[in-house]
Amino acid sequence: MKAARTKKPRAHYALFESAIGRCGIAWSEQGLLRVQLPEATEEKTLRRLATGDELIAARRPPRIARAIERLVRHLKGDLQDFADLPLDVQGLAPFRRRVYEAARKVPAGRTMTYGELASRIGTPDAARAVGQALGANPFAIVVPCHRILAANGRMGGFSAHGGVGTKARLLGIEGVSPGRQTLPMFDRNEDLRFDSRRAVQHLRLADPKLADLMDRVGPFRLELKETHSSFGMLSEAIVYQQLTGKAAATIFGRFKALYAGRRFPKPAEVLATPDAKLREAGLSRAKALALKDLAEKVESGVVPGVAVLKRMSDEDIVERLTAVRGIGRWTVEMLLIFRLGRPDVLPTGDYGVRKAFALVFRKRALPSPSALARHGERWQPYRTVASWYLWRALEVPPKAPSTS
Repeated sequence: MKAARTKKPRAHYALFESAIGRCGIAWSEQGLLRVQLPEATEEKTLRRLATGDELIAARRPPRIARAIERLVRHLKGDLQDFADLPLDVQGLAPFRRRVYEAARKVPAGRTMTYGELASRIGTPDAARAVGQALGANPFAIVVPCHRILAANGRMGGFSAHGGVGTKARLLGIEGVSPGRQTLPMFDRNEDLRFDSRRAVQHLRLADPKLADLMDRVGPFRLELKETHSSFGMLSEAIVYQQLTGKAAATIFGRFKALYAGRRFPKPAEVLATPDAKLREAGLSRAKALALKDLAEKVESGVVPGVAVLKRMSDEDIVERLTAVRGIGRWTVEMLLIFRLGRPDVLPTGDYGVRKAFALVFRKRALPSPSALARHGERWQPYRTVASWYLWRALEVPPKAPSTS
């Protein structure tokens, strides 16, 4: 027989906005009574919030205001630990109290099975009872029942509005891939100038359809190419334009071989090289002229060195580098992503990104650059990560149609 919660006629509540919708919180003098995730309507949220208690609206005392602030931050992806928040567990059966206390010790970004949690509280055969206790959990997020999964990493149930979809979303905020035991959705790359884990969390919240793609692709693994000089980086970009990788690598190798004994030529050496010699290496006339123009602009300071580029804004870099013959915006965007690791680049003119967008978002035609830019506003300030996942969309099997 389930223990009934004692009614507390002087308990209070408040609603608050979060990244997943309007949530509710109720409290007594002893601590939190309930944290309620958004229901389909505010009325339903209030009804669920008041379950078993008589609540009155009230101003938020400092301790509750701080708790709300932490909940809001967590749901934005700034992960918090709520183990210190006092809970009002009067009227709850001792078994449920033990389950909730143990669940609170599972940190953000980690998961545990019902069976493992049952063993942790000394009742290894009580996995089903643990699941039932968590299904009645009144302290959403604070008692992180979403981190407790069924056997083999399956999602299991979830009693909040939206069911397992909501559970998957909460796990996604913490960088855990639904359906897997523990999978951080990023590979830490110390060369990146941004927190890729935070980027993944932001995109999951901002765009559910992109989140579906991210689940199919897996961890974010942007590998930056080694960059020693702006001249070398841009020379390679010029040579590789409109060629297959193998053909471009061959020609680029021949170009470097013209200057034997040096890892890469200096701009002055390229300026002194006859055009005919550059053509003999396999360069087209246009590319030979572009390399000469690049060398001249590096020498004159129009194109700065890598150290200076790293301190410049994206748009300033685009303006400087597109002054070079043969270098357009798309080329600079690729350098910003794959050489400089900038977090917020969306190459709206890239055919692969546009094709992937149409595939993922089920569009009959390729989006225009302006339409892609408008949709991409929700991905800011991590449009580079969104672009990387869109490129991967062309490499993974399409999402199976729903059978529901």
